[in-house]
Amino acid sequence: MGTPEFAVPALEAVAERCDVVRVVTQPDRPRGRGRQLQPSAVAARASALGLPVEKPESMRAPEVSAALAALAPELFAVVAFGAILSPGLLAIPKLGSINLHGSLLPAHRGASPVQRALWNGEPWTGVTTLWMDEGIDTGDAIMQRWAPIAPDDDAGSLTAKLAALGAPLLAESLTLAHAGRAPRHPQDRAAGSYAGKLAKADGAIDWSLDAVTVWNHARAVTPWPGATTVCDGRSVRVARCAPVSLLPADAAPGTVLGIEGKALRVACGRGVLALARVRPEGRAEMDAADWARGARVVGATMGDGSDAERPPAPRGGNVKEAHA
Repeated sequence: MGTPEFAVPALEAVAERCDVVRVVTQPDRPRGRGRQLQPSAVAARASALGLPVEKPESMRAPEVSAALAALAPELFAVVAFGAILSPGLLAIPKLGSINLHGSLLPAHRGASPVQRALWNGEPWTGVTTLWMDEGIDTGDAIMQRWAPIAPDDDAGSLTAKLAALGAPLLAESLTLAHAGRAPRHPQDRAAGSYAGKLAKADGAIDWSLDAVTVWNHARAVTPWPGATTVCDGRSVRVARCAPVSLLPADAAPGTVLGIEGKALRVACGRGVLALARVRPEGRAEMDAADWARGARVVGATMGDGSDAERPPAPRGGNVKEAHA
């Protein structure tokens, strides 16, 4: 059971080592500029592998449970599926259900573990396989692998790295479970943090923060929802940036200080951020310096749109708050 690109390497690894009797994914959704119905990344890859695919509108439908039970599965393998499995569904596989999660649990349970690790400025993260229970990523851990977070990582590149790291781990965990040798390391449910799903408003840049915090936030929301700012009333997406100074810039936050090489320097609440690549509203991505020269924005002040769209400070709520 999986849906996005993150789950595709896991599907491939599991298909090599296990007998995959069914692939379950989310229904086709409108995608791209034409908003035409397209299958999920997992559905497309499963079809290419010749695996049978189901796309239920709701996992709560009785016929879905009946169809899965009729397959008499020994295990469920779940990766970024996009729907919560009920206790009844989790009871179907003879040996249990195993999930691959994109963090070192108990840190960052929930829908956006990769993004929150970046937003928090953490130096490393990893993947965990776990036995599924009725909670959100609270089941007993099986195995973990850690990975460093590189300075040039964003949510897109780090997600791809973790997908590749986790795929063989999931296949190995399933093999161990089938042999009755998969370990169980209980999680402390009161420990760790929760990473809720991102919203479009989370992309708005708050220039009053320090340069490192703005940089971490921008990496976390790239490619979606995108780190966005407003200059001369038009939206600009920051595709790549980096802090170049932590000293006070002697200018109001958001002030465009000048061009340096191919980059554009912008004052933050403390320090200076260099914008390397931007995508102005209605245009293709380009070097920030080229955009600045054409738009004549040096000396202008960038804003975050409206206060209502300002992203909240990244915090991992405790598990009790998350389940409230």
